[in-house]
Amino acid sequence: MTTQDIQARGEALVAAARDKDAKAARRHSDFFVFGRHIDEGIPYWERAVEAGDIWAHYTLARYRKVRGDRDAAEALYRAVAEFDAGCAYGLGVLLREDDRNDEAAEWLRHGWEYGRHLDCKIELGKLMAAEGRAAEASAFLMSDVELGDIAVFRWSKLFDSFEEVIARVAADLDTAEADGDAEAAAKTVRGLFELKEDFVDYPGIGARVGELYRRASGISAEAGMYYAIFLTDTGREECFPEAIELFLRAREAGVAQAATLLGNKFEQRGHLAEAERAHLLAVEAGEEASQWNLGMLCLRLGRYDEAEHWFGQFGEDPEAVQQLARIAALREGGPRAADEPDFLLLAGARERAEAGDAEAGYEYADMLNDWGGKNARYLLPWMEPAARAGNSDAAYDVAQLYTRLRRFTDRDKWHRAAAEGGDRHSCHHMGWLSDQHRDYQESERWYVRAAGLGSRLDAMLAGKSMVVRGAYAEAEPYLRTAWEEGDENDAFRTETAGYYGTALRHLGRLAEAMDLLTAADERWYEDVRRRYNTDDLDVLARLIDPEKELEALDEQLDAELDEE
Repeated sequence: MTTQDIQARGEALVAAARDKDAKAARRHSDFFVFGRHIDEGIPYWERAVEAGDIWAHYTLARYRKVRGDRDAAEALYRAVAEFDAGCAYGLGVLLREDDRNDEAAEWLRHGWEYGRHLDCKIELGKLMAAEGRAAEASAFLMSDVELGDIAVFRWSKLFDSFEEVIARVAADLDTAEADGDAEAAAKTVRGLFELKEDFVDYPGIGARVGELYRRASGISAEAGMYYAIFLTDTGREECFPEAIELFLRAREAGVAQAATLLGNKFEQRGHLAEAERAHLLAVEAGEEASQWNLGMLCLRLGRYDEAEHWFGQFGEDPEAVQQLARIAALREGGPRAADEPDFLLLAGARERAEAGDAEAGYEYADMLNDWGGKNARYLLPWMEPAARAGNSDAAYDVAQLYTRLRRFTDRDKWHRAAAEGGDRHSCHHMGWLSDQHRDYQESERWYVRAAGLGSRLDAMLAGKSMVVRGAYAEAEPYLRTAWEEGDENDAFRTETAGYYGTALRHLGRLAEAMDLLTAADERWYEDVRRRYNTDDLDVLARLIDPEKELEALDEQLDAELDEE
């Protein structure tokens, strides 16, 4: 595709927009989208927007949002949302992502009523369910259904399942309360575990579930423990004292794991003395898990004799033996593992953080951030000040915490901040995110940046993108880096060989290309092809076929022989 071809298409798009020929304008716009010429299309979409073309508003808004300019995206959607259901949908989704739910609902309803935009209907139903109105959401989705509206059934079924679980538990709990049956109450609320993964996406459901847990806790200490877990997983920090009382009540009632869970919750919040007391209570109740937790806690506090005692309870268990070896090495002055927090520094970091030191807040939270995100809600207020101040490591960790909380707009915002600050993992995430939106030029830029920060995977991805667009000389150094600095254990090793071999074939380095493409062809299906969704035609179109590359290579070699 030549520059002249692109210019001709762009001018045709602008002319169609000025002539109010929406069909032609969309056709020319699709040339840039499906041809993967987003950079080149942007100035023409800007001119088409000035001419009033609605599809240009929608398309440009999408890419402004993908590339991080949410304010510009909102303005573009808002300018024509009243007249276009697609832009009403885009605006509604953006507003919902920003927690402006009331206005989001208005635009989504407008998009459905004005243009029967099915995605508007579904998003509005999801918004209702998030507010706790699952039955209303399901009824709304199933109202005014036409042939082809099959997408609503999935969501209606999901929201009905919420109501079914809640109604079943409520009815069984009524019986347990009437009978004063603590065992039945505990068994009943265990049925709410089915909804655990839905609390984040639909917090209104969580509020109703919390009320059922509260009722059950009134007659069952074990159910109270479940309520305490619910509060610490989903509630605000001011709920923690109530959770402590519920855990302790359950422990006193003989619920063995209650003290262990309480000890874990204290540890996750840096309350180490309280955590140790809770774990000791659990050990008294025969909980083996707390013996391990005490060993780890004493190790992190440098109390090696006690740590050896607790790990010694596990005999020849390989992990315990490994921990005992670590203690022996530390006694001899060996270094602490790079990822091992020094809890002796915890109290001082918290004190400085409470005095307003943002970096100390991050230091404090970072030491506690080794529970797989289970304490994400607690850590965020400690970490975010450093992230806002420009600490890219903190921004990356904040993004990871938001991932755990399934708040993906916040995740992407902080990954962008971390990437712009030079974090290679966040650069990779931004490349991946751009790929999801088919903005391959933008993704290539992020992969190049990540590769420059030392990522072999991103060197391969940058080179792959360049090969796909025919920039073989540009691709060669990235793919060479990924190949020569990599090893056989790299999950992307075969893919690197395929794209590196393809680049070298086009650059005339045929002997080197032969070895690489042969290696790629032998393992392509197992290592590469089956990792990609067979229904994603756009992604599949970007995959090379090493077998065909080898055939082309053979033709090149034959041609060279003929010339000789």
